[in-house]
Amino acid sequence: MARKFLLYGAYGYTGRLIAELAKEQGMEPVLAGRSSEKTRQLAEELEMEYRVFGLDSAEGIDDGLDGMPVVLHTAGPFVHTARPMMEACLRNGIHYLDITGEIDVFEMAASLGVKAKDSGVMLMPGTGFDVVPTDCTALYLKEALPDATHLQLAFSTGGSRSSKGTALTMTEILGEGGAVRENGKIKKVPLGHQTMEVAFAEGRTRFCMTIPWGDVSTAYYTTGIPNIEVYTSVHPKTYRYIKLQPYFNWLLRASFVRNMVKKRIRKGPAGPTIEERKRGRSYIWGKAWNDKGDTKVARLATPEGYGLTAHSSLIIASKVLEGNAPAGFQTPAGAYGSGLILEVPGSVREELKDQ
Repeated sequence: MARKFLLYGAYGYTGRLIAELAKEQGMEPVLAGRSSEKTRQLAEELEMEYRVFGLDSAEGIDDGLDGMPVVLHTAGPFVHTARPMMEACLRNGIHYLDITGEIDVFEMAASLGVKAKDSGVMLMPGTGFDVVPTDCTALYLKEALPDATHLQLAFSTGGSRSSKGTALTMTEILGEGGAVRENGKIKKVPLGHQTMEVAFAEGRTRFCMTIPWGDVSTAYYTTGIPNIEVYTSVHPKTYRYIKLQPYFNWLLRASFVRNMVKKRIRKGPAGPTIEERKRGRSYIWGKAWNDKGDTKVARLATPEGYGLTAHSSLIIASKVLEGNAPAGFQTPAGAYGSGLILEVPGSVREELKDQ
């Protein structure tokens, strides 16, 4: 089996985790990024091939992708970086994977689905914690309740901080509010417009609020369920501050505010430490119901999000390298089934429950 693929954004926090795990697994990523110094240093450390190119020149990207069967793209914010890489993959007949959780990127990939299918190329954003465990939970519930009309998903993470890349991506949506899917259409709503207490696995009950998570897009393509909300756990005190956000959205959208936040983020740590990742655990909950009132609930416990992203991305990359890459826009569970998440070491799903 071919083991070589292009890992773009390799010297970022998550890219490095993927590169290190790939080496442990005997895979052969070709490391790539726009910084010559950072890419070379990592390649020398891991004894891997590397290429240097940015995403501002179509010709430069094409040269950088030459001979690669698949790209795993880890350099965000993807709202800025995904399109040039996707379009290059379509031009060159190369399968595309990334680790985004951004709704706009999923919708963009979906809009390119027909072109990708005609080109024999698979476009699969969201191969990491965003959105593999929730996407698999959504499909698992759909399989249990085929006529489901409503879906709620929730997640709770603990034990680790966000990476710089994740934090910088979040600044791109400061002041933009939330989103849900209603009657098949994505609808903008205030951030945290709905709240509830969620009983996660291992006896963890948490206060949760709605957020514009990637599944608002992807779960619809995976399941066809027309009404979708996604929640995350937050401290009630934090939620009280969030409820004031609509009064300040105009300020949060200002470029000088976002630039100030980005500057502060760049001065901080790269991401969670090894110890934080080891002790971290993530929890997924899902509920589906139909018009008759029948309800199914699923719970899932997984490793910490960044470690999960490294494992799930390489699991998917391996499947693509083996030739299992259905053409067109794909979601993780849509292409590889609701059991995909259980291939990630340390992931445990509870028995399905009625409610």
